[in-house]
Amino acid sequence: MPEHWKQIQSAVWLIGLAILAWQGWWWPGILVLVAISGVTQALIKRQVDKEEEAAAAKAKAQAQQESEAARRVKAAALLPAVCPNCGAPITPENVHWNGPDKASCSFCGASLPLVENVQVEREEKDVMREL
Repeated sequence: MPEHWKQIQSAVWLIGLAILAWQGWWWPGILVLVAISGVTQALIKRQVDKEEEAAAAKAKAQAQQESEAARRVKAAALLPAVCPNCGAPITPENVHWNGPDKASCSFCGASLPLVENVQVEREEKDVMREL
C-alpha cells in the first residue's frame, strides 16, 4: 500500500484514540474505532486496486500501440514502389492499411504484396526509369 494511504489509516487511529480519550468512552468506543478502521482500510484497498488496474490497462494499451506502430513501420518497409495493378506510386502514407501487415492501393483498391527486398526492387525501378 502506498505511503500516503498508510498515513490516512494512521490518522484514523490517532483521531479515534484522541476522541476516545477526550470522551472517556474506552470500552465500547475501541470496538467502534476498530470497525471504522476496518471500513476505511477496505475502502483504501479498493481505491489502490482501481489505481493499479488503471495503470496496468494504460501500460498494456501503450504497449499495444507501440507494437502496432512497430509492425506498421516494418510493413511499410516491405511495400512495393508502385502498385502492381495500376502503377501508382506507393508510400506508407497513401495506402489503406487493412491490418498490421496488409495494405491496399488507395487509387485502385488492389491488395499490395509485401516484398522482402524492397530496397533492391526500388533501385531496380529507378534504374529502369533512367534507361
